[in-house]
Amino acid sequence: MFDSIEVLSNGLSVNRLRVNLLASNIANAETTKTEDGTPYKPKQLVQVAKTLQGSFSSSLDKMSLAKPVAMAVVEDNSPARMVYQPGHPDADENGYVSYPNINVVSAMTDLMTASRLYQANATALETAREMLRQAREISIRY
Repeated sequence: MFDSIEVLSNGLSVNRLRVNLLASNIANAETTKTEDGTPYKPKQLVQVAKTLQGSFSSSLDKMSLAKPVAMAVVEDNSPARMVYQPGHPDADENGYVSYPNINVVSAMTDLMTASRLYQANATALETAREMLRQAREISIRY
């Protein structure tokens, strides 16, 4: 029971981080210059499954169910989106402005998905806690 609560808690953390990254990307979709003078670079959460070593059963004995993946936040290094705006203060000598390569519609869809996953994990976590509470009450009575 405690393993499931730990897994759900980690799911909440992952989805909270995804929501924060996506919100940051959306908020900076029009940021043409950061402190280093380049357009904002979108950030993404990358998750990699941990590999099992040895026999399957020995790997399950050693593996923590709560942390089956490794996570990292990486910057998107795709080329900037060039928009012709000769009057813009950040335009180059040809009149083009470099904008972050962020598709706001796609990012909003991903944000809604991450938000729903967070809500689902929160609901499942609350259900697991309630089950644990009721199991304790039953064990105390009998």
